[in-house]
Amino acid sequence: MSERSFNVAIVGATGAVGKVLLDVLEERRFPVRTLKPLATSRSVGKNVRFGNEDIAIAEATEEALAGVDFAFISANDDASRHWAPIVVANGGVVIDDGGAFRMEPNVPLIVPEVNAADLDAHEGIVSIPNCTTTPLVMVLNAIQKANPVQRVVVDTYQSVTGTGAKAAAELEHQTRALAGGAVEVEAVEYPHQIAYNLIPQVAGFLESGYTREEWKIIHESRKILHQPDLRISATCVRVPVFVSHSEAVHIELERPASAGEIRDLLAAEPGIVVEDDPAARRYPMPLQAAGKDDVFVGRIRKDESVPAGIALWLSCDNLRKGAATNSVQIAEEMIGRGLV
Repeated sequence: MSERSFNVAIVGATGAVGKVLLDVLEERRFPVRTLKPLATSRSVGKNVRFGNEDIAIAEATEEALAGVDFAFISANDDASRHWAPIVVANGGVVIDDGGAFRMEPNVPLIVPEVNAADLDAHEGIVSIPNCTTTPLVMVLNAIQKANPVQRVVVDTYQSVTGTGAKAAAELEHQTRALAGGAVEVEAVEYPHQIAYNLIPQVAGFLESGYTREEWKIIHESRKILHQPDLRISATCVRVPVFVSHSEAVHIELERPASAGEIRDLLAAEPGIVVEDDPAARRYPMPLQAAGKDDVFVGRIRKDESVPAGIALWLSCDNLRKGAATNSVQIAEEMIGRGLV
């Protein structure tokens, strides 16, 4: 990495992803010259810990973002649309965690292990994919280098931190209340109780019957993989897990492949760890993936419903590789390519 150092801002520093961004920047020894943790006025006066310092949170303003080289935005889409152009106008780069710019033709949508070269055309704003899209495209990309992917059916099992810190608190509250004998609990963050339950709805429904989350997986995957006609379908389910999303993936290939061939392809790919020994009860689980940056893949087997099909299961920390780590890796890649 370059010997230069950079002025960094985190917009949304007190959110679930913002807090992990601080950890990842420190763990990866990102070359931070100055760090500005920014949030709404409600958080002003609080501190965040970075390295050996306690740094005061400031309100996100034009003045606070002046002179920033990298702005990591992990807030709502309205905040992204407001602050991103301001950062870019002042010569900075925005790496955005939200959905505001993902499908814009001139905004690269990046998973560094898959399509880092798309960064060369950036115009100041770079988006990261939805936290379910990232592990999926990493797996598909690894396989299709040797055997083109024709069709994908994916079912996701998404943790509550994909919604945010308030949803995690709601799951904890509901679980404690029900374990203590409560008959009913209040549901605020979701349309139904999440404790001891599964909700087959992530985000709102579209006229097609798919949810917005399912739409994101379909269209983001096509953009990242440069396959606009990829046949893909998704069903997204919210589960009572605090951290890590899991996915059941059925892949139809151009030609038949054995489970062993797929294991070898995945094991050779950076960022993917194969955990696949059913006899020893070794397979990916959310607990295993939590706190780690890899995509864990297992249950690899032939899909008996199609001649050239493969089925597999994966788990990935949605706050790290699904969000914060991917963002920092993009910044590292941009530095390495001399794009900043």
